[in-house]
Amino acid sequence: MDVSQLKQYVDDRPEQGVFRVHRAVFSDPELFDLEQRYIFERTWQFLTLESQIARPNDFVTAWIGRTPVLITRDAQGEVRAFANVCRHKGSVVCREERGNAKYHVCAYHGWAYDAGGRNVYIKDGKEGCYAAAFDAENHDLLPIARVERYKGLVFGSLSPAVPPLDQFLGELRFFIDVAMEQSPQGMEFVPGRAAYSYGGNWKLQMDNGVDFYHLTSTHKSFLTIQERRRSGGEGHQEARMFDWAKRLSQEAGMFQFRHGHTVGWLNQVEVEKRPIYPDMGKIRERVGDLRADWMLKPRNLVVFPNMQIADATALLLRTFRPLTPDRTEMRVRCLAPIGEPPEQRAWRLRQFEDFFNASGFATPDDTTVYEDCQVGYAARPLEWLQGYSRGIATIEPGANLLARSLGIEPVSSLQGSFYVQNEALFHPMYREWARLIGCGLSGEVAYQ
Repeated sequence: MDVSQLKQYVDDRPEQGVFRVHRAVFSDPELFDLEQRYIFERTWQFLTLESQIARPNDFVTAWIGRTPVLITRDAQGEVRAFANVCRHKGSVVCREERGNAKYHVCAYHGWAYDAGGRNVYIKDGKEGCYAAAFDAENHDLLPIARVERYKGLVFGSLSPAVPPLDQFLGELRFFIDVAMEQSPQGMEFVPGRAAYSYGGNWKLQMDNGVDFYHLTSTHKSFLTIQERRRSGGEGHQEARMFDWAKRLSQEAGMFQFRHGHTVGWLNQVEVEKRPIYPDMGKIRERVGDLRADWMLKPRNLVVFPNMQIADATALLLRTFRPLTPDRTEMRVRCLAPIGEPPEQRAWRLRQFEDFFNASGFATPDDTTVYEDCQVGYAARPLEWLQGYSRGIATIEPGANLLARSLGIEPVSSLQGSFYVQNEALFHPMYREWARLIGCGLSGEVAYQ
């Protein structure tokens, strides 16, 4: 494949009001391999929260594309990240998701490493009759190229040629801040997580996480149950959220950012249904009215390519890892302020479970339609997908009045009725998808 062929997959003609994506983007094995090489292995990827590795020797395991990663806080308190593979035979060293350990021992041949990645033991090393050349080699775990942190979020990259993390996140940082500054002690994951896979391409989740259009069709049963709880006092009242009928009449919008990032927002009704509402007085004193007000607005954002923070029904952090062109691993965690009172924590968790948990009202609906889409991509008459056009006619280049009031400079802005339910949110993600693959194919530097 050469760079010119990428136009066969993303038809982007803003001057004519056209944006289409070809079905092959979700199913072609060659494109999938290019994504791994030129996107997942050459961008920043979310790894963990700092609060997950708060103590010396704490560790978490994660993935960057096809590479298993071990993230540790070493004995000196530094955050480190390594390819989670033994230098001896390439076996995964640490099999656990999280814990605290001074040493990590490979189950295959017993080579051991400390929390700083240093090889501290080679089983039967003295008796192994190794040559001097072997002794001269470095046997430590291989560090990944870059590790940086922002507001308690730890990111890593396999490529040294990525920009500094704050530059990569860019203007999206305002919306990350209003998620991660909800407690002066920082944010943490509520214990427990939803981890599962679905039979569809990873970009289906990338789109869906900021897709407001599907709410009233895909999640009809959830809306019906919410109405029953409200009008009849039936069912699980602790999980009751907002009056969705009122929310549908609110103003909404989106911002497109550089590097493929995007955010959609909605004006809030019934702010008292938010678990942080009882703390808003202290929050306003600490972060100011502007940021506090935005903490109460529903917001869904994508850190391209595969991290999402959503705060529409509950505050969550989601990552998704491509396994094959038609299979994706999902991990969803509930985010919460450190030090949150138990009654507010229970309130938050009930809302998260009700909608986002693997057994909740939303997740089974979504995974079912992802798999329906993947089946549909095999249909020969189907070529171009038309699900990227809502809202195009209302896009404003650059910062609109609202963006300027927030002090941000997005690539473009959109503001209007919720019923626009715009799909322009998806555009920066596919533009960056095409750009990064194009840079890889042509040998150009992806980030200047």
